[in-house]
Amino acid sequence: MKRVRWGVISTADIAQTQVIPAILRSEHAELAAIASRSSKVKEVAKAFSIPYAYDSYEELLINPEIEAIYIPLPNHLHKKWVIEAAKAGKHILVEKPAALTAAEAEEMVAICQEKNVKFMEAFMYQFHPQHKRVQEIIASGEIGEIKFMRTGFSYLLENRKTNIRMNKEMGGGSIYDIGCYCIHAIRNLLGSEPVTIKAFAEIDPETQIDVSAVVHMKLENGITCVFDSSFEMSFRNEYEIVGTKGRIIVPNAYRPDVVGPDAVIHIGERSERIAGDSYKLQIDHFSKAIIEDFEPSYSINNTLQNMRIIDSCYQSIKSKRAVSLSS
Repeated sequence: MKRVRWGVISTADIAQTQVIPAILRSEHAELAAIASRSSKVKEVAKAFSIPYAYDSYEELLINPEIEAIYIPLPNHLHKKWVIEAAKAGKHILVEKPAALTAAEAEEMVAICQEKNVKFMEAFMYQFHPQHKRVQEIIASGEIGEIKFMRTGFSYLLENRKTNIRMNKEMGGGSIYDIGCYCIHAIRNLLGSEPVTIKAFAEIDPETQIDVSAVVHMKLENGITCVFDSSFEMSFRNEYEIVGTKGRIIVPNAYRPDVVGPDAVIHIGERSERIAGDSYKLQIDHFSKAIIEDFEPSYSINNTLQNMRIIDSCYQSIKSKRAVSLSS
């Protein structure tokens, strides 16, 4: 069986705890190289039996054996290294959010298209089958006409003085870090785009980043949605979709792996358990897109639209007004 040879740029925690193990679990992928400016790169390479370990990103990118690159660098570095990877002819999976602005993302994907390499933003949660099941239930009419969606993602951020999520220049902020999941879920589960956005935020006086945010959206199809993101609340990652006849509650929407092997969705008085390996399914999908030469199901245009909504949230926070978006 053909396997895509992957390289990882960074020894970030998300790479070591989630994505590298997922590459190793995938029958469509092979982990061939890792690069980091950290002194622990060789230690990490040894721990995961990675053949090549580099202390510069450039060295990894010129390795002709590497076909795909995973980039979990801090948000402000995504643009530079996506462009460099594309110029090197590598297919790219980059952590969310893809960039700091929609304009940055547009520049990145233009280079990827010019160099004919595949690009995907790493919203791994969407590959868990629980969300497809939610869409099937909605389509069946079981909960009636959809009227409202609420979603929230939060956790208590420790070590704020040293955490890059508190650094404005590096793309810190709760909307960038976790609110982006809520935006993505609203848009993709309901199949409609926001026409108005009103965002409220708790801004840290020292760093000027949003430590908490609450965002109200009205969609083109008339559905009202609200999401919240926070570094100041206990861990939760959930959504609720309310219809005229019932509702669906997904208590572990974005990180079901933290709770256990199965996800649970509640539909009125009944519940369904659905197994899935989000990170592996993401690697499988992107690797197969490379092997079989098809476009990933999570498209470039979808990424760009998610970034435009993030831009609008921050615009609303800054202006303290609702933002209207064109269709």
